[in-house]
Amino acid sequence: MSEIYNRVYFVTGGGTGGHIYPAMAVADELSSEGAKVYYVGNRRNMEYQLAVKKGYKFLHVGVSGMPRKLNPKFIYWGIRLFRAILYSIKYLKKYKPNAVFATGGYVSAPMIFACRITKTPYMMHDCDAMPGLVTRRLSKRAKYVSLAFEKAKRYIPNKHTIITGNPIREDFKNLTKESARERLGLDNKITLTIMGGSQGAKSINMTCVELLKELVAEYNLQIIFQTGRKNYQEVLDKLRLIYPAWEQDGNILLQPYFDDMVSVLKSSDIVISRAGSLSLSEICASGCAAILVPYPYAAANHQRLNAKNLLENGACIYVEDKDFEPNRVREILLSMLNNPTKVAYLKQNALYLAKYDATNKIADCLRSL
Repeated sequence: MSEIYNRVYFVTGGGTGGHIYPAMAVADELSSEGAKVYYVGNRRNMEYQLAVKKGYKFLHVGVSGMPRKLNPKFIYWGIRLFRAILYSIKYLKKYKPNAVFATGGYVSAPMIFACRITKTPYMMHDCDAMPGLVTRRLSKRAKYVSLAFEKAKRYIPNKHTIITGNPIREDFKNLTKESARERLGLDNKITLTIMGGSQGAKSINMTCVELLKELVAEYNLQIIFQTGRKNYQEVLDKLRLIYPAWEQDGNILLQPYFDDMVSVLKSSDIVISRAGSLSLSEICASGCAAILVPYPYAAANHQRLNAKNLLENGACIYVEDKDFEPNRVREILLSMLNNPTKVAYLKQNALYLAKYDATNKIADCLRSL
């Protein structure tokens, strides 16, 4: 154990929760053993607030997503990427990490290029059934590649590929439903969570807000609603029109974003969600019955592939975004509320897919470097 105290690691990944939270889970595991961990990301993204809040030293790389067309913006992006690689090389030489853990996406690309230039060992993780562009293109020289989905393996040009599932926080394994509800000040009754990932989802928000009064009044549901920061005010204004007494009645917990998603999901019986891979891993680890509405414009169609993986395993109800309208949602929810056996079946299959040891497996690989 004393050896780990002398070790230094970089973790990198950002932009969305699907890249940030797996990186953070691995950072926490390494840090808990005494290793020094630095978080590499863009300080204009949400990873900055989360990493600093956790107490990690943050190393900034000023990179953004790659434009899809060859135009002046692409040239400007290329210059910024080159500068970000130079900064990453500087960080590697200054702090001399034993290894780098990257969760894919554009934020991690400069550091991976820098690792290849400086011959610093790195490991990559990809959370989707269809791995992202950065993972597909830059994983060949990684010492290990961990994946959430078995079917993603065919796209990875690396022999040292392991299927681990997504790294998730330890509380998903240990927190009880009763304790989670107590944390959030909720009653101990059937709870529906509505969420669209860390960024929110307007189509989910606008459809579900129309049903909230009915679900509370007629079916005695308790509802947790994460709107996303961009859509919060619009949802709030519409809710006040449809259901003026919602705050006094106290059956809806509405926020733009929940930092404590462990308590939210562990409190829940039914979840309406997009199909980002990390959300699905956390839904399964919480044993929730999921209604999945994949984002139709996700890169490489990865949300549909993620959701269909759960559908094939009998762990969700699948709805296309274009079909997600109030009457359809009402029909689905009523079929679940009137059939507890169906809900129990979905919950059981979700738990069967849960992988609680991904963080330890990934940390073991990093320690071996």
